[in-house]
Amino acid sequence: MSKLENNMNRAEFHVSSLVVLTQPPLRHRLAEQIAALEGAEIHAVSDEGKLVVTLEGPSQRPIMAAIDAINAMPGVLSAALIYHQFDDEVEAEGRE
Repeated sequence: MSKLENNMNRAEFHVSSLVVLTQPPLRHRLAEQIAALEGAEIHAVSDEGKLVVTLEGPSQRPIMAAIDAINAMPGVLSAALIYHQFDDEVEAEGRE
């Protein structure tokens, strides 16, 4: 098997965290919309409109697509990537 084929078959697990700044009156509605995205979880919502969000996925593409979707939501002022990590899924499963 070539190195390219080996990399194509490798399963990955990606985790990212974001701070999303919203218009404060819309924070709870936006938290619900973001939580509805696949792999998204809301960890905190502040009165000032800041949301702490994690995104999980099998590759970087769905993470970036979710960030783009969040940034496009009316009422979102910014979505800042704070942390991103990826591991082979076998390694991630072995840590449980």
